[in-house]
Amino acid sequence: MGKISELIRRLRNSSVIVPKDVEHAMEKISVEDFTEFETEGFYNDRPVVFLETPKGGMKTISAPHMISTLLYNLELKEAQDVVVYGAKGGYISALIAHIIGEDGKVTVLDPSKDVIAHISNNLRGYPTVECITITDPSELSLPELNRVLVTGQIDKLPEWLTEGLVDGGFAIAPIGSRDSQQLVKTERQEDDLFETSLGSVIFGPVNIEDSVVETPSPEEMAELVEQVVELMSEIGVIKSEDRGKLYDLVAELRQLPDDLPPPEEMDDPSEHPMMKLMLENGEWFVHLWPIIQSMSQTRIASFGESEESDESSSHSDFIP
Repeated sequence: MGKISELIRRLRNSSVIVPKDVEHAMEKISVEDFTEFETEGFYNDRPVVFLETPKGGMKTISAPHMISTLLYNLELKEAQDVVVYGAKGGYISALIAHIIGEDGKVTVLDPSKDVIAHISNNLRGYPTVECITITDPSELSLPELNRVLVTGQIDKLPEWLTEGLVDGGFAIAPIGSRDSQQLVKTERQEDDLFETSLGSVIFGPVNIEDSVVETPSPEEMAELVEQVVELMSEIGVIKSEDRGKLYDLVAELRQLPDDLPPPEEMDDPSEHPMMKLMLENGEWFVHLWPIIQSMSQTRIASFGESEESDESSSHSDFIP
């Protein structure tokens, strides 16, 4: 049994719906054609990075269970026109193109020229897919919007999208804050829009520039350390001496001005007051920091994870 077939078997055993047309598309289209990064995690139901920027922005191809969930809820049929807002490496657009056939069309929109350049190259063998950098929505010339898939976090659906939905058409999008979203189906029925929640999800932002992780402010760092210390105390994985030192660090962090510029804006980040304070705490803090980092990451189950995979690794539909 091939890796994709085995993955689909595990997904279905975990009650993830994998439609037959999605299965056939995944068997025909290789995820390796859409990224130069390591793809082994994909077969353990994890997202795969497809692009990094010099500033630290990062975008992923979604985990297989999420891809299948999105395509199932899109209710795809042959000869449809589908708009994908947020490129996701081109892989999911290729799957859609395969499902709707040569009489259908996929229009991929993304705010990043770099992302569009990347996926245009990956999708050069798909004549029914058009890739467009979206700079001014008012200049877009789109088909009637019958099926729309938004593949990144947004606060709300933009007006150009909702106004373009035809009667009976719908959009699926992860709507909410950076840390918590609902996958929402928004359907037009005559002059009204009706929303249906399809469950809680966590996606990275649509725009790769918004995925750059900024260094926390002193107050944010204090809250992070405090929360993790409390969690570590509850499960008994921290000594009382270390707990006391970390609480002292929290107090010192809160004494720093909260309007300090980020360390990365300084010529020497190690001279930043917050960084100096953390470095001055010595080896005991350096020893605990990997634990703090790992415990502060968002964790979401990987439905199709193999029995041999590392159970301690984190999974999310955004960059870990």
